[in-house]
Amino acid sequence: MMVPKDPVMLLSYMNTQLRDHYPSLDECCLALDLDRDELEKKLKDAGWSYDPAVNQFKG
Repeated sequence: MMVPKDPVMLLSYMNTQLRDHYPSLDECCLALDLDRDELEKKLKDAGWSYDPAVNQFKG
């Protein structure tokens, strides 16, 4: 599965996937074959972090 490389597009894509299809970031990463640590680092470097309470990345 190809995910967007641009951080803003990646944020939008991941939050949509989490909202519409997956109850957790772990399940989303597993289903999309993504490295969770790499994903979180890329988004953290752009100013967003994962909030498990709302299952979304937030700034």
